[in-house]
Amino acid sequence: DMIFDQLQGCIKKDAFYIAYQGVQKWNPDARMLAIADLSQGSEKQRFYIIDLEKKEVILQTWVAHGKNSGDNFAIHFSNKDASHMSSKGFYSIGEEFISPKHGPALLLEGLEKGLNDKARAREIIIHGADYVSESFIEEHGRCGRSHGCPALPREEMAKAIQLLTPG
Repeated sequence: DMIFDQLQGCIKKDAFYIAYQGVQKWNPDARMLAIADLSQGSEKQRFYIIDLEKKEVILQTWVAHGKNSGDNFAIHFSNKDASHMSSKGFYSIGEEFISPKHGPALLLEGLEKGLNDKARAREIIIHGADYVSESFIEEHGRCGRSHGCPALPREEMAKAIQLLTPG
């Protein structure tokens, strides 16, 4: 509860607690926690990177969901290849690499069998995209949508990569 008290107003309590329980299970030594709270609409800044030592949100920005997951809200989820849907669950951050299509990106390793363990095979990565931006949202009322990747605004990728080291 102490951690959450300092984050109040930034992030929904249930989203934080579910994510924090995942950290305790999958990587208790993690210093950084990234949360894509897909219970919120994509017009909201629903992606958070939290420094668990400092107990503060270091980055809050927009994040896209898969185009077949839903319009503004992600309703449908899948672990299947070519579904163009987001997958639920916990991931660990993989290596940084340069995507030929998207530029600097981070690999994701799905940790939950049947839920997101095909993330690597599906090429689900954190990458920057022009359709995740304030101007796109102003024009369309929502973020653009990915093929299932949690895509961030291009200008936030360098910071996200710097904060989210593999693991």
